[in-house]
Amino acid sequence: MPTYERETTVRSPFEDVWAFHSQISGLEGLTPDWMNLRVERVIGPDGEPDPNVLEPGSEIALSMRPFGVGPRQHWTSVITDREREDGSAYFRDEMVHGPFDRWEHTHSFYADGRRTRIRDRVTYDLPIGGLGDAVAPLSNLGFEAMFRARHRLAKAQLE
Repeated sequence: MPTYERETTVRSPFEDVWAFHSQISGLEGLTPDWMNLRVERVIGPDGEPDPNVLEPGSEIALSMRPFGVGPRQHWTSVITDREREDGSAYFRDEMVHGPFDRWEHTHSFYADGRRTRIRDRVTYDLPIGGLGDAVAPLSNLGFEAMFRARHRLAKAQLE
């Protein structure tokens, strides 16, 4: 199964970084404008709309139209895991509807003094069967542009 990873360090305390990423506004703030993101709805694990924190069971429905080209792509993810320990934390979202056969994104955070390391790890399957493994390296080019922009936006908003 193909995997993409990216890590960066921001000059911001762990608590601030974790809080930022724990809300839907964090996702909106980290998505580059060229993705034309629209959050359609967010439902908490208790069924209530617009939860303050994205806890396990939260469902996020989005649509995107990268570069304003083609029809909007609809995507629904569910937060499946969320754990916090002293100086580290992570949460995982899994796509339940969208353009990939499988998409699992783990967002990890590590305290490093007054800084925080952010690590994104995505495992995925492209929607083209066995051929997907052969072309997966090409998809990493798109992921690289997206996650480079996300990490640059994280630094800009958190530092």
